[in-house]
Amino acid sequence: MSIAPALPLAELGTPNNLAFYGTQGTESLDIPVPAGLTPATFTANTQLPVNVRSATITVSQEDRTLGRVEVPPGERVPIVLPLAGARVVDNAVNVTLRSYLLPSDGYCVDPSNPLRLSEGVVAFDGVEQPPTAVTDFLPPVLRGLTIFIDEQPSQAESAAAVRVATSVAAHYGSQAPRIEVARLTDGRLPDEEPAAPLHRRVAITEATEAGVALVSGAGVPALLISGPPEELENQSRLLTSDLGRLALSSKAVAGPLSSTPQLPGDETTMRRLGQPGVNATALSPQVAIALDQTRLGRSAHHVRVHLRGAHTPLPAGIGGQLVASVSGEAVDRWPATGSGGIDRWVDVPDRLLQRYTTLGLQLDISGNTGRCGEFQPLNLTIDGDSPVLSSPAAPPVPAGFQSMPQALMPRTAVGIDGSFDDTRRAVAVLAGLQRLAALPIDTAVMPVADAVTQGGPAVIVSATGWADDRVRLPVDAGAGGQFTVEGAGDSGATSTLTVDPGLRFGALQTLYDGRRSLLVATSNDAPDQLDALLDWLGEDVRRWASLDGAALIAAPGADPVLVRTDVDAVAEPAPTEERSALQWGLAAVVAALVAGTAGFLIHRRIRRAGQG
Repeated sequence: MSIAPALPLAELGTPNNLAFYGTQGTESLDIPVPAGLTPATFTANTQLPVNVRSATITVSQEDRTLGRVEVPPGERVPIVLPLAGARVVDNAVNVTLRSYLLPSDGYCVDPSNPLRLSEGVVAFDGVEQPPTAVTDFLPPVLRGLTIFIDEQPSQAESAAAVRVATSVAAHYGSQAPRIEVARLTDGRLPDEEPAAPLHRRVAITEATEAGVALVSGAGVPALLISGPPEELENQSRLLTSDLGRLALSSKAVAGPLSSTPQLPGDETTMRRLGQPGVNATALSPQVAIALDQTRLGRSAHHVRVHLRGAHTPLPAGIGGQLVASVSGEAVDRWPATGSGGIDRWVDVPDRLLQRYTTLGLQLDISGNTGRCGEFQPLNLTIDGDSPVLSSPAAPPVPAGFQSMPQALMPRTAVGIDGSFDDTRRAVAVLAGLQRLAALPIDTAVMPVADAVTQGGPAVIVSATGWADDRVRLPVDAGAGGQFTVEGAGDSGATSTLTVDPGLRFGALQTLYDGRRSLLVATSNDAPDQLDALLDWLGEDVRRWASLDGAALIAAPGADPVLVRTDVDAVAEPAPTEERSALQWGLAAVVAALVAGTAGFLIHRRIRRAGQG
């Protein structure tokens, strides 16, 4: 077995940046720990606030102090915090980091300028232990998964591969392990070097006998999922199901399993949407309420939140108001009461809704608060049982890529022609969508023609081109370099543009056909360009999250292009520093398209992912 490498916080599913506000700040760090390993150190780059003379960070677990380290002066200076001796509980370690800041003489600590730890990395001691039972096959930390299927897979094998990919992506959430599909060699796993640390291999094949079993070999055992066509997909569900915890041997056979999540409905609470309550303590405290459409399991609009909670009563001479905002825009405000109670309905405008929408609430005060905030800090709390109301949105709000994956939930058809390459492409698309979702996406693999005719939402892979007149894509390329753009005018007119020489491109396109939402992966006889586009998206999970148009197009020698039409222009999200970037290529083509469609085809330049 090889020693596991040091792992960035992002690969552990933990926020990569920690911020400590005020003279004494606190952050909790949750670290998943694979079997055989123990966390040794946490290394990060520090950034001291201005006008701070010195700072100290302590690491503790429960009532034990694991270490105390002085923060070195300067910007982006590495600091090493000890984790040795931390107790591992249920394959995880939880430690508390506390900062203590001493301001320079004559200065106050700016409450809005925190001590920051960025680019955190956890180093482990020990040797990764291989699984000995099915229940141990997936480690607490997974960096990569390779799914092996036959070079000419059956529909059942393709369906099981998609099921494994989405269930693993859902299971690991923000860890976002890389998921790939490879070919079986004569029905067997290829002879190769042992799997890399914290990587796993799964083989899927039709067989007479159903079951899930470990397969011994060099290094970490692989997992074989087998069974007759009607059983194969069900066996694949065992990998991440609760029932899998009982698979304490090297082989198990699953009975009927369901993977459709229970959705919260039109009336739910913050707690059911993943927030047991929010609170903050500061001179002007503010809290953030996450409204995640993927937790609703559908596209929604007419969202209302009944804010229930309290704040510290304000003393005489101090005035205050509560301000609710979305994307920096105030949507409601009201005076703070003398009793400190909060009981207020707040409506979220449809034009501000996104896949993930944050409703902020801040208590603003005015009056003499003394030097360096000597006035007692205020507490602001919103209870987890605060009701959240919404209605199903048809068409989705917002439209386009920002409607994905919630417009495909809870169950979506996956249309492929049955080839290995299209199965690989379907896995890439569904894994990318699942990483955006808080709930699992249930899938049903079927031929492309069936996916078009069935009445529900669908993801369709048609790599060489699109010729089904029943579904009109936002952007289509015909013979002779002619582009056709749907919904390009005030009345939803169709506009065309001919470019010379013609372009070969791959595309992901979204549309709502009046009944359901569709996501189509296609090209104009250039499947290699579709592969390049999917590879580009898979390189950085933030690229999937940043898409907000109707179509994403990639041609040789240029970065992908986002295309917007008036059909999908329900809400125009404001660009932010956190948004990932898409450098626009094909500038001449898009500029000509914009001119040819009287400005109703919108393209927008966004900074490259990972910059800014």
